[in-house]
Amino acid sequence: MMTAETIHKKLIGGLSKFFSQNGKSSAIIGLSGGIDSSLVAALAVEALGADNVSGLIMPSQHSTVHSVTDAVQLAENLGITCHVTPVESIYNAFIKELAPVFGQHKTPDVTEENLQARIRAVLLMAASNKHGSLVLNTSNKSELAMGYGTLYGDLIGALMVIGDLYKTQVYEVARYVNRHRHIIPPNTLTKEPSAELRPGQKDSDSLPSYDILDRILHGLVEEQLSPESLVRQGFDEALVMRVVQQKAQVAFKGFQLPQLLAVGEHPLLAEDKCFR
Repeated sequence: MMTAETIHKKLIGGLSKFFSQNGKSSAIIGLSGGIDSSLVAALAVEALGADNVSGLIMPSQHSTVHSVTDAVQLAENLGITCHVTPVESIYNAFIKELAPVFGQHKTPDVTEENLQARIRAVLLMAASNKHGSLVLNTSNKSELAMGYGTLYGDLIGALMVIGDLYKTQVYEVARYVNRHRHIIPPNTLTKEPSAELRPGQKDSDSLPSYDILDRILHGLVEEQLSPESLVRQGFDEALVMRVVQQKAQVAFKGFQLPQLLAVGEHPLLAEDKCFR
């Protein structure tokens, strides 16, 4: 596998090339205080310069205090402009207007979670249009493979910057970014990943642990191994089949995603959706 240094170099070069070819110079990123958006922001600053990168923090009623403070700290460390725009009142207005449409189906489920993600997408695109910036997507390869993302929500953007990096690789590159000083806050690197779309939500509620998931996905995608081969290697058969089935069921999302910045030879999206 490529080293964090090599991946870092490819991502910086790819970002610079993408903006140059599209005649754009500035980017905007939704900052959640999580590892993915933090890494994308750090990469964007290296590629474009701090003056050309801005962040939008959009906390909801489910956001933790440390998520907001981590995002603010990141922006300060990077020296980028950052705005905090809460989404709770907007969300509540949507829920009120949708009440007749929902009818008896009032029990909160993934619908309400997706609504929050889509509100954030609208805010990001509005800021993008107003300032002539490009929105950078922050989804990683592990999430994309398992469909852990909201169409027209957190899957929007002009370019999927880390969409060819598994979650474990995201951490490796983030630690490389921090090799000289703490750019990405230490708490961001150590806290349990969460979309924070419902109370107490953790990624592990919906996905296997990333260290195991990424090894299975790497076997399926990069090594082109069969599920049977992975089981013979010692992976739990039920878990392998769950990953295989879920990956197949969400493949349709790939046709509606932005371009992906490809750093390896086996990106999840079709070649015409990859930027190299």
